[in-house]
Amino acid sequence: MTTTFVVERKDLHHTRWVQTAPLDLSAGDARLRVESFALTANNITYAAFGEAMNYWGFFPTGDEATGCIPVWGFATVSESRCEGVAVGERIYGYYPMATDVVLQPARVDAAGFFDGAAHRRELHAVYNQYTRCSADPGYRLEREAEQALLRPLFITSFLIDDFLADNGFFGARTAILSSASSKTAYGTAFCLAQRRGSPAVVNIVGLTSPGNLAFTQGLGCYDQVLSYAVVATLAADTPTLYVDFSGSAKVRADVHAHFGAQLAYSCSVGGTHWDELGSGKGLPGPRPTLFFAPAQVKKRHADWGAAGLQQRIARAWTAFMGPVTDANNPWLHVVRGHGQAAVENVYAALLDGAVRPQDGHLLSL
Repeated sequence: MTTTFVVERKDLHHTRWVQTAPLDLSAGDARLRVESFALTANNITYAAFGEAMNYWGFFPTGDEATGCIPVWGFATVSESRCEGVAVGERIYGYYPMATDVVLQPARVDAAGFFDGAAHRRELHAVYNQYTRCSADPGYRLEREAEQALLRPLFITSFLIDDFLADNGFFGARTAILSSASSKTAYGTAFCLAQRRGSPAVVNIVGLTSPGNLAFTQGLGCYDQVLSYAVVATLAADTPTLYVDFSGSAKVRADVHAHFGAQLAYSCSVGGTHWDELGSGKGLPGPRPTLFFAPAQVKKRHADWGAAGLQQRIARAWTAFMGPVTDANNPWLHVVRGHGQAAVENVYAALLDGAVRPQDGHLLSL
């Protein structure tokens, strides 16, 4: 049987496990056994924006009331009727929280393949690409956890930094990042901090909850870290941009009200504060604009070529892995869990904001 973790779309606290008979493979199909996957605040963002960004469309449950939250991880081909995809191959990519999944590999080459399933053809290719571990120059068996936990998030971080710099930071001198302890936020702060000493530099301010202040300050990639309650203490006479990883309507309103006309740009990225989401209409300053990473990928493919973009991301990723895996003070502590109870517990803790920012959960079923 295939076992899948599903959530109620209108109430993310309601979850259940669904068992279905394994699908029979048609010609061209491959069945993959999901071995391990990361579960982070990023996945809560997928759920929070499931309708707006069609994240529910990747692994439909067959029930409009429920959804399967996608995760990044590793799987092994357990059965194949697709030429060029062999049983036993280990594949990195986008999976359901399930024991296995049937894909329809298309555009198969030495690097991997895309899922060519009809329901995924209109979804962005970034999420439909599957990579053979044997052909991935960045793959390391001993770093699978870091890859699953951070690489998809760091690519987004890299692209946010690149987008802002590509637009001259919209004339801002300060960049404020909410949910500053989250992995995508501190990845973005890391990339911004690499610009220190160059003309393309901004002051990097992190906003976080009181309980995460010490961790976030200790990262060293922010110039200043404050709790949400004291955002009004920031100087409001400097052109500033806001990168919103929290999605909190209240925090967004506080930032817009405080900076007003000095807010040069407002960028919406995530929804770690999924229970505080709200409209950005009617706020002082610029209207919040959703950051869509695939659009920046498309632009840079045109500017640099696909290989050029990958080389730049690889260099930044290598640099990022330094502090992340530092022997004395690592930014990330991998926590491994196995079984349905482990998945339920981590998911509930993420919803409640009860996961320590230094912890990264790698799970298996």
